[in-house]
Amino acid sequence: MTSISDIKHKERVIDELMRFTRKVLAEPEICTVAKEIARRNMGKENALQLIADELNGQTSVHIGLERSEADELFLELLIDVVKDEQALY
Repeated sequence: MTSISDIKHKERVIDELMRFTRKVLAEPEICTVAKEIARRNMGKENALQLIADELNGQTSVHIGLERSEADELFLELLIDVVKDEQALY
């Protein structure tokens, strides 16, 4: 059985992802910059933190030092997208 706190947590993650998606749709250049940052850092140690730090510095995206579940999902998805692009070449 799912607890109320689990449901609330999932709702927070979904809300955060929705806000982020809205931001990317309003500022499509974020996508291009994010993929460039991921390409440079995805093979490095602490890649997720390096990507998050550069995103914070170069875009209007803000990923905190203690990343949320939504932040982690976004960073993992970003790396998957770049890997898929590279597989096509």
